Amino acid sequence: MRVLNTAQMREADQRTIDDIGIPAVVLMENAGRQIVAAMESSFGDLPTSRVAILCGRGNNGGDGLVMARALRERHVDVGVYLLGPANGMKGAAASNLSAARHLGIDVVEIADAQAWELHSTDVVGSDIIVDAMFGTGFRGPIDGLCETVFADVNGASKPVIAVDVPSGLSCDTHVVTGPAIRATITVALGAPKIPLVLPPAENFAGNLIIAEIGIPQSVINDVGGPWLELLTKESMRALVEPRASDSHKGDYGRVLIVAGSRGKTGAASLSAESALRSGAGLVTVATPGSMQNVVASLGSEYMTEWCEETSDATLAFEALDRILDFDADVIAIGPGIGRHPSTAALVQGLVERSGVPLILDADALNAFVGEPERLAGRDGVDIIITPHPGEMARLTGLTIEQVQAERLEVARNFAATHHVHVVLKGHRTIIATPEGHAFVNLTGNPGMATGGAGDVLTGMIAAWFGQLLDAEAACKLAVYLHGLAGDLAEADEGEVAMTATDIIARLGDAVIDLVARKKRPTA
Repeated sequence: MRVLNTAQMREADQRTIDDIGIPAVVLMENAGRQIVAAMESSFGDLPTSRVAILCGRGNNGGDGLVMARALRERHVDVGVYLLGPANGMKGAAASNLSAARHLGIDVVEIADAQAWELHSTDVVGSDIIVDAMFGTGFRGPIDGLCETVFADVNGASKPVIAVDVPSGLSCDTHVVTGPAIRATITVALGAPKIPLVLPPAENFAGNLIIAEIGIPQSVINDVGGPWLELLTKESMRALVEPRASDSHKGDYGRVLIVAGSRGKTGAASLSAESALRSGAGLVTVATPGSMQNVVASLGSEYMTEWCEETSDATLAFEALDRILDFDADVIAIGPGIGRHPSTAALVQGLVERSGVPLILDADALNAFVGEPERLAGRDGVDIIITPHPGEMARLTGLTIEQVQAERLEVARNFAATHHVHVVLKGHRTIIATPEGHAFVNLTGNPGMATGGAGDVLTGMIAAWFGQLLDAEAACKLAVYLHGLAGDLAEADEGEVAMTATDIIARLGDAVIDLVARKKRPTA
């Protein structure tokens, strides 16, 4: 499901009108009626409710006027409040204003603060408030009358339905630049918009509903500009194929996980266990020699490889050739390896010389702090990095606050500049590709903010890469299933008690949930 910005949504609208031949007034009619249908689904018996619709003078307000007609048809007590003089409306919005008035719907013009003071009690006293003030064309920030209206609506403690996007948010950014309406439900028209799916702006959207209004999906997919997409169950299901009856472990990837040090053997085991639970055929952990028996004792199904170590029982640079010579389809490095200079040199050597794909996590990323230019993909060798915001901040020289405020841009820029795949972890994990594509994941919950959860994801990405042999697909599927397993664990354990091993324990259930309708091919 593609996520659009202002220019892309405008292009999709115009192509639908010009190329497909669906008039603007029809798109507006579809939009208004779809939002009313969403209201009925959410609130049930609308005729018992008083609904106040706050309209702007653009197309968003036109959608609100269609809603007024549709609600009147259902015998709902509805009032329309137009911010500004009606003579400023044009096109399809003006046509719907005329239609509403012909049907006897009273449209109150709120031209100034005095008019709002006169009618605000009627609005905030309604059972449901519809925000149809500003849509994708909003530039903001707001002030004056609108600032007062926003404050009163937000303070009313009533359900608010936002049309397409809560007023006050720009469709070009997930940054909140000023006052905005806090919606209970946002009904996005045609496609979700950037502020509806990424924090902090998403916190204003409430529950998100996507309404089809007649814009073909082919048109949405064909508009130019940056590609941002939501990971959906349907698209992820397509990546998992049933296993052939005569397959063997060699068909599902040989994964090498370079991990562990004194006191951090658990990280190595978590990554290995999650790789196995994600379908890897063979998993081996390369770990410091003195830690090998400890790592081996933590799991029966994975193998271990003795490696040269430093005096601090971390992996030493001298282990480089041993790791490079290992027969692996993909190598993951980082969980629990520590920050010894010799270990950092080992990581840098792997990035420079490895002939197989690499996944870098945790302290493997810290090996490039101050030298991010050394962390770069090469022709034929995919590199995936999985930083949390703190690690991304150290790599880029930004603050954590800057990374969090501009998560999408930071991930995209680093991926494109360094020719790597970036998995920027956290709430709404972002995947960015070297080609400029980005994806947002909606699964997961705050209970996953626990030690070891990142190590689990590292093993999962390695396992799915070994099976799919596609960096983008492996990142998307692993991130989606990681969050889904966390959601299943949360349902059983709650957010507070959840641990990384709880996530691993639900990985099988997550795959079953995803591929429930897939069947093994038959002759």
